[in-house]
Order: sequence, then C-alpha cells, then structure tokens
Amino acid sequence: MSSSTRPESAAEVRVLNAVQGTVGARPGVIAAARGMSHFGEHALGWVAIAGVGAVVDPRRRRQWAGVAVGAVGAHAASIVIKRVVRRARPNDPSVQVNVSTPSKLSFPSSHATSTTAAAVLLGRLTGLPLPAVLVPPMLLSRLVLGVHYPTDVLAGSALGAASAAVVLRAEKKFGEK
Repeated sequence: MSSSTRPESAAEVRVLNAVQGTVGARPGVIAAARGMSHFGEHALGWVAIAGVGAVVDPRRRRQWAGVAVGAVGAHAASIVIKRVVRRARPNDPSVQVNVSTPSKLSFPSSHATSTTAAAVLLGRLTGLPLPAVLVPPMLLSRLVLGVHYPTDVLAGSALGAASAAVVLRAEKKFGEK
C-alpha cells in the first residue's frame, strides 16, 4: 500500500486489484468499459435514449421525459455530494486508471447514480428488468477502469435508486388523472 492510500481504503484497493486482475484482464473488457464510460458521461447517453423514446412513443412522452429528468437529477445530486465529501479517486500505484475523468472526486460515482436512476425508470416504463441488466455492468466498469472505489459505486447506485423513487412519486402525484 502506498502512502497515497488511506488505511480505510486499503481493502477497497484490494478489491480493485482483484477486479482489474480478473475481469479487467479479459480481452475487450477495458474497451467495453471505456465505451460505457463515454455513454454515461454527464448522463448524456440516458438523455439521448429518453429523447428517442419521447419521439417514437409520444403517448408516453411524459414518462420518457421523466427518465431524462431522473438521470440528470441523479447526476446533479451526485455532483453536489462529491463536492461536499471530496473523496479523491483511487491513487494507488497498483490500480491502473484506464480512462480520463472530468474531476478528481470519487464519491459517489455519478455514472452509477445516473445509470441506476435511468435503469429503474426505463424498467418501469418498459416492463423489463433493466436495473438487473444495466446497473451491475456499469458499476463493474467503474472498477475495471480504476476510477472508483467499490463504496463509490454502491453509494452512487443507492442515490440513483432514491432519485428514481422521487421521479416516480412526482409522476404519481402530478401525472395525468
């Protein structure tokens, strides 16, 4: 463990090493994780999907807008928390960083936050088990890329679920009768 690793994150660095040494060592995994990273940056991929949904499914345009609002709102909440907590990204020489990031702040993962919010809302809209399909790969990708600790992605996912719940309550309260 280097001096840049706080003792409380030593176990998390070991998890990152294990993920990068197993999952991350498989051919194509880092490239796929980078693609997911670019898709999830600032929740833009989720906003694009919501926009397409709103165009092709005008009957449920409000719900598609809710997907965009939920993803962007979750992302915004994660940024506020990042600025309060100010946890630095993994900075251990044993952790390979495989993608650039817009900030040095790590907690919570904004990708995990917006992806979970979008997956919950899209799952509700489509009737598909999208949280189970979309969330784990995004969380794992952040570890493969070496830009988040495991607790960053878990907290981000919890925040995303809470953000989606807020959107669903608002839709129920203010939706068309």
